[in-house]
Amino acid sequence: MEYKRLGKSGLQLSRLSFGSWLTFGKQIGNNIAEDLMKMAYDSGVNFFDNAEIYARGKSEEVMGDILKKMGWRRDSYALSSKVFFGLGGDLGPTQKGLNRKHVTEACHQALERLNTDYLDLFFCHRPDKETPIEETVWTMHNLIQQGKILYWGTSEWSAQEIMEAHMVAKQYNLIGPTMEQPQYNMLARDRVEKEYSQIYKTVGLGTTIWSPLASGLLTGKYNEGMPKDTRLNIDGMEWLKDATLREESIEKVRKLTSLANDLGMSMACLAINWCLKNDNVSTVILGASKLSQLEENLKATEFTDRLTSGIMEEIEKILDNRPEMPAF
Repeated sequence: MEYKRLGKSGLQLSRLSFGSWLTFGKQIGNNIAEDLMKMAYDSGVNFFDNAEIYARGKSEEVMGDILKKMGWRRDSYALSSKVFFGLGGDLGPTQKGLNRKHVTEACHQALERLNTDYLDLFFCHRPDKETPIEETVWTMHNLIQQGKILYWGTSEWSAQEIMEAHMVAKQYNLIGPTMEQPQYNMLARDRVEKEYSQIYKTVGLGTTIWSPLASGLLTGKYNEGMPKDTRLNIDGMEWLKDATLREESIEKVRKLTSLANDLGMSMACLAINWCLKNDNVSTVILGASKLSQLEENLKATEFTDRLTSGIMEEIEKILDNRPEMPAF
């Protein structure tokens, strides 16, 4: 497994990592979750991603129980959680957001559910328009000073919001955000490739990207219609289905699948490898509900050399969605 520094920090994360969104505590049994984590760890994965909102806290409980059972050395892997949504449902104003009370309590609750003394990474899951950015930055700084977290970052924040956090940190001599967790894949490119382009060069930014397979679309599983065993058929996932299954995108994936076959790899491996080719991607978070899925996706790094500059241009012609960069 290859490793890469998280932005301008010294933390080295495996290029492929493992997350539990939509699976742990919800879509799969705990025994499958355990097998998936063991496969990932044994393959060199050293970063496991989670969040308070995933399965309303159950995802963290499942992962925490597995980590306790496995007994892996705590210094051999990095663990994350995210704060903003609370546990979901009908919550009061003190049970969600990025205010000092909820961020502090969410951190303590995550530590308890994950059976750990500290979080390596703690993300602000979304920006909070109702909380002053100074309050959030100070709270994260204090949690680092207390040894509860080691690094903090953002998820799905705009470049402007990230820079506001850095300006506050600089003004008060605080520890600013180190990383961002954005969606990034062949069909969702603008934020990572265009919007953040200057931040990589200035304050620095590590990215732990999610949805590299566009919720399964980039595996090719929808090329010939809707299979029965897909999470997009789960009640409550209608929003994800509407955002994912567009005929224009499916047609592109059909062409990409043919290219992947010519290269001797699966469509999933092609999509993951494409993400890894971006030097500003620190780690690609994989998700899986089956061992066969994870086993296939972990093979992605074996094919990195096959994505030559010529092949990347072929992919660009098929995608036809390269972000238009600023002229300056």
